[in-house]
Amino acid sequence: MKSDIELKKDVEAELQWDPQINAATVGVEVKDGIVTLEGKVRSYAEKYAAERAAQRIHGVKGIALELHVSVPGSNRRDDADIAKAARDALHWNSLVPDERIKVLVEDGFVTLSGEVEWLYEKTASEAAVRPLTAVRAVINNIAVKPKAKPENVKEKIEAALRRMAESEIKNVQVSVDGGKVTLDGRVHSYHERQLVEGAAWAAPGVFSVVDHLRIG
Repeated sequence: MKSDIELKKDVEAELQWDPQINAATVGVEVKDGIVTLEGKVRSYAEKYAAERAAQRIHGVKGIALELHVSVPGSNRRDDADIAKAARDALHWNSLVPDERIKVLVEDGFVTLSGEVEWLYEKTASEAAVRPLTAVRAVINNIAVKPKAKPENVKEKIEAALRRMAESEIKNVQVSVDGGKVTLDGRVHSYHERQLVEGAAWAAPGVFSVVDHLRIG
């Protein structure tokens, strides 16, 4: 188990390693395995990259984001321009059913709403607008409402986990109530947690995943 000092050094090194991030503007504090990132970044994409960098470090149990997006003057756009750029980005993304997605922009904060059939469509929608110039945050309120009926969901998820790696299913319990999946147990890292969540969401008919997984 890494100490807080070791985790702090690893997170700082990862921030410096990632070319998307200006590490000089991001402060790192660690207490009991919980990493706090604070400071200013130039874009929402950089803020997201910093979060992902911290998630990649083995031993990190949680992340608190206290990063403020301060868009440089040369990159500022009015909300109408951002909304148009967001609509275009959604339209040109083949993974996004853009006709089902609504876009609202207020002071650089982009809110996405609507309904899709799969989680990957929801995440692809957010990923499409995240790197746009002048976006300060993305609020993803898109609902996942599958057309398929949930059948043998628990068995399908557990089979998917077994295909990934034995270590990821050993301490994970899956319970299912219709299209709602609850995950309990322990995983070794954020990466494993994301794999387990992804397997749950990939099962046909799933509309909700409740993640009670612990890292450690």
